[in-house]
Amino acid sequence: MLKKQTLSSFVYYDVKRRTKKKDFFKQMDLIINWTKISQELNKKIKRCQSDAFGRAAYAPIILFKMMLVQTWYKLSDEGVEDMINDSISANEFCGLKIEDTVPDHSTLSRFRKELTELDLMDKLLNKINRQLKRHKILVSTGAIVDATITESPWKNSPPNYISKDRAENEEESYEFENSVKQGSDAEGKWLKKGKKTYFGYKQHVATNNDGLILGVHTVSANEYEGKGLEPLLDKVQKEHDIKEVSSDKGYSSLSNREMLSKRGLKDRIQKKATKSKPLNYWEKSFNKQISKYRYKIERTFGSCKKWFGGGIARYKGLCKVHTQHILQAIAYNLKRGPRLLILNNQ
Repeated sequence: MLKKQTLSSFVYYDVKRRTKKKDFFKQMDLIINWTKISQELNKKIKRCQSDAFGRAAYAPIILFKMMLVQTWYKLSDEGVEDMINDSISANEFCGLKIEDTVPDHSTLSRFRKELTELDLMDKLLNKINRQLKRHKILVSTGAIVDATITESPWKNSPPNYISKDRAENEEESYEFENSVKQGSDAEGKWLKKGKKTYFGYKQHVATNNDGLILGVHTVSANEYEGKGLEPLLDKVQKEHDIKEVSSDKGYSSLSNREMLSKRGLKDRIQKKATKSKPLNYWEKSFNKQISKYRYKIERTFGSCKKWFGGGIARYKGLCKVHTQHILQAIAYNLKRGPRLLILNNQ
């Protein structure tokens, strides 16, 4: 736990307002021991390469913090470079001195690519969450699971996709035809939900009862929703001692229910009616009970979209979009951390 004098610092920084960047960044430094995050990065990345102008290499933790600042303030690579140059508080948070040269946008882009190729993002989320658990900010006794679409910009969609008129007649999803033009997002897929069509990816997310993100699994948009539950739980159960899993009827299947039973997890997946077997009174009551607290994960999705521009893919390719999802998860957990710390210690 944090010391009492540290906890009082959060009251001083006013978690309800936090209009000043300096206060927010100091709260992040109080919650997280960045040395441990740096050690995790340094296991795989010794020093980042020098930039195009031959300037000195940067410690990985500096660039990782820049990525967080970029996510918190919805900035481009060029935009976060300008912000670190202009903001003393952001400069200090990233571990730079006023006289230091700020890493340029190309250096940040190469670093993000390296993190993606080394498959480090899930480990970094777990490292951050472990520290939040030690401060009793993140308490996980159950997992709420849901999926949301991350749309790839239409300019990145393949040119020879199935027409919208034809898509109206498809039941679930459809893929583009013919070859993919160079520059389009080849790993993005089409999905039809109701009368709307989407192109891009789907992220399966597990949160605790406070809406903090425990794990993320990213797939193409057209993948059947129920298939995402098991790989998501593979990630979550390694780090969190959960007792039950709650979700909507999109994850309702015999295989998923058997899988939960084998894992010793309480099945709180909503019941799904069929044409031959409508829901009875008790099944409808059960679904209503699950709906009463499933709003928490919807709030998480909504906040990520509002705060970080979530829901739109900034990059092309499944692995790069997964990196974006994890960065948003870390940014979300840290942003909500200070207020939960005070609430849990009152």
